[in-house]
Amino acid sequence: MWDNLGRVAAEYPHLGRAVMAGRVELVGEAHLAALRDQARTTILVGGHLANWEILAIVARARAIPLAGVYRRPNNPLVDRLLRRARGDAAELLPKGSQGARGTIAVLGRGGNLGMLVDQKMNDGIAVPFFGRPAMTAPAAAELALRYGAAIVPARVERLRGARFRLTLHAPLAMPDATDRKAAVLSLMTRINGELEEWIRARPDQWLWLHRRWPD
Repeated sequence: MWDNLGRVAAEYPHLGRAVMAGRVELVGEAHLAALRDQARTTILVGGHLANWEILAIVARARAIPLAGVYRRPNNPLVDRLLRRARGDAAELLPKGSQGARGTIAVLGRGGNLGMLVDQKMNDGIAVPFFGRPAMTAPAAAELALRYGAAIVPARVERLRGARFRLTLHAPLAMPDATDRKAAVLSLMTRINGELEEWIRARPDQWLWLHRRWPD
């Protein structure tokens, strides 16, 4: 994990360069085309795997509008440095009230949203993750149900060095939303299941330095 994290840190100064997009093997071209054609408002869900900035880089190279929700670092200087490195690859929405307003605006106008959903959220909901309940942010499911958005799992893998594979999966089938709470839990359980598969396949590429489970 530390090896991958070190590579990610070294790659940040180069995120704004077009050459980075040329280092990505793309799987699921049809799903990317749907984003470009704005066929349907889409929420792309992924995790802190390989270099998680790759999705935004590919979106920018394909002229696909994308907004991303991120946790603002506690250190303002670090936040400025990261935002500068990311450039204009995506509209950045910090978590919190400001980000919530921005997210609503993006989805309200039919835009696309990227969310990393593998982090612990103490006031989230308990969702199975590797066979144990883990407090999970339900926002991706709640927003999809509210705005009729598609949820597309987006997986990034590091192949070798600074070369990657981005796989866009088919949109998840939406559950019956009569019971909204049950529908949110169903969607987040399936999303966590996708993350489990990806992490099991390449555990060294998953960034997690905090306690994901309560015990």
